[in-house]
Amino acid sequence: MSPDRRKESFYANKVILAPMVRVGTLPMRLLSLRYGADLVYSEEIIDFKLIKSRRYVNEESKTIDFIDESGFVVFRTNDEEKSKVIVQIGTNDPTRAVLAAKMVEDDVAGIDINMGCPKSFSLKGGMGAALLTNPDMIHDILTQLKANIKKPVSCKIRVLPDLNATLDLVRMIQKTGVDAIAVHGRTKDERPRDPNRDEFIRAIVDNVQIPVIANGASSEIRCYSDIEKFKTRVRASSVMIARAAMKNCSLFDKNGKRVNDIEDLIKQYLRLSIQFDNNAMNTKYCIQQMLGPLQELDRGKQFIGSYDLETMSKIYELHEYYIQTEDERNSKKIVPNDLPKPMVNKEGQIDVIELPIVFDKNLFEFKTLPKNILNRFITQNKMERPKIRTYQVEKQYHSVIQFMDKTYSTPYLEKAKRLSEQSATLVLLISLGLFADRSVIDKCLVSEHNIVHALQHFENGKVYYIKINK
Repeated sequence: MSPDRRKESFYANKVILAPMVRVGTLPMRLLSLRYGADLVYSEEIIDFKLIKSRRYVNEESKTIDFIDESGFVVFRTNDEEKSKVIVQIGTNDPTRAVLAAKMVEDDVAGIDINMGCPKSFSLKGGMGAALLTNPDMIHDILTQLKANIKKPVSCKIRVLPDLNATLDLVRMIQKTGVDAIAVHGRTKDERPRDPNRDEFIRAIVDNVQIPVIANGASSEIRCYSDIEKFKTRVRASSVMIARAAMKNCSLFDKNGKRVNDIEDLIKQYLRLSIQFDNNAMNTKYCIQQMLGPLQELDRGKQFIGSYDLETMSKIYELHEYYIQTEDERNSKKIVPNDLPKPMVNKEGQIDVIELPIVFDKNLFEFKTLPKNILNRFITQNKMERPKIRTYQVEKQYHSVIQFMDKTYSTPYLEKAKRLSEQSATLVLLISLGLFADRSVIDKCLVSEHNIVHALQHFENGKVYYIKINK
């Protein structure tokens, strides 16, 4: 590619939101684009997760969702970012890389391979920065993607300790035909406190003919003019911003109109999270990064104690917007007519959520068991574990699960304690939107249309049901 062709590349002259774990989800990407980012990268998504997911057109949120077998959203996008979002894939296998890229290529602008992540989970899996010492695998992954994917393909690397070895690596990468290479100017063992190796990036620019996207200068970037200074200094085609953009993405504004009222920026981000039903713990993490030292103030401390979008909306005066959005979303949901209404307390708040669920173990694989899904969710989001109480009633079992000040249960009795616990947990997952396999839900919901009938049993003023088959 000639220098002129390099200037005309899809990746040329761009200011980009870098891929960041737990940050590069749809709300942050959209907010960055609205402030002026030219391209936005998703967080790293492991190839297995994409391959095992299914594509779902979400009419409620007007998004395209890729949902795994446990009901979690692996990747969510929409039309606003379609021509500007790059999905970054974590992989160590050419075949899986192609399969994962094929899943999303019609819904995104490009595919990137992570070859720079220094985190232990990537290194142990032979992904991320571990690929830097496996040039044959790098070659095979990138050449296979270029041969099979119609969208632009890039990769993001970290430099090696030796400049000549780094130049050998990027020359090899260029020969695979990739459309761009993003370079973080630190080695896999260096951290933000270490100086960015700008001289390495300049040398790479001088030795390849494909666009070079410079990365690693967040500590010196506060506004758009700082981005331009970094770009000029390293002579790169484009610049990619991570930590600085995570804290304040208004720095993408090309007119230099940085938002200094961070709470105003948080409200904009939170509105997007509510609009697109973003994971609450992911939303909380991103807002904490924006708050920084403001977490020590009264509102910051109040926010730290929040665990759901509704509570967050109250803290930032967006509760009316939250209620309106939820009402609109719920009006579009298809809910069976025979679901009972949740129990409410004197203040009109929901205390107990009860659904007519009976757990059928034949519908679930081990990794999709409700308790396993909930345990993964709790662990990933570092939340307090729920309390499960099980009572023996008429030689059968009834479980209730308490989680975040609400109680979830089913009115049915089960013949085994473990079955009753799975039933109550499934009610929780369905209620929180953590389990979305409609075919399974419909089979577990008790109604006059399925094969389960029930005998009533009264004890301590409560009606329980014992399921029997026709």
